Amino acid sequence: MATNSIITDCEIMSSVEIEDFSVIHNSLVGKQTHIWRFVNIYGAKIGERCMIGSLVEIQEGVQIGDQCRIQSHAFICSLVTLEDNVFVSHGAKFVNDLYPPSGDSDEWGETIVREGASIGTNATILPVEIGRNAIVGAGAVVVEDVPEYAIVVGNPAEVIGYSDE
Repeated sequence: MATNSIITDCEIMSSVEIEDFSVIHNSLVGKQTHIWRFVNIYGAKIGERCMIGSLVEIQEGVQIGDQCRIQSHAFICSLVTLEDNVFVSHGAKFVNDLYPPSGDSDEWGETIVREGASIGTNATILPVEIGRNAIVGAGAVVVEDVPEYAIVVGNPAEVIGYSDE
């Protein structure tokens, strides 16, 4: 466990590695999860055997399943759920407030990323559902639900194929 991190009101399971300079508050971290440097997590539930990269922020109410990988510089806002085996690449951002800064959390939208989905580098995800095993391309701006196994790219993101074809 990191000696230069701030960890308060948390439930940290066995074999968790937390690197220096992270701040974790009021969260559950599942066993065998590795949290790298300069990570902020507050009010979230992180599953088992996950990897959270450096400079990631995970906000209150986020739920992350087992065996997820969140690469550096990602931002996961409130009302996001990542099911098991989800990959979030570098710099990906989730948005819950469609009319910022509304300040009214009752108006915010929820995002669900289903099992096995992959989010590309610098993708922006608005409140949507991303289907099982879907692939979101680098830099895509996702404004509508993504079917399972779909491959989406562009701004706004459009389906260009399916990974199970």
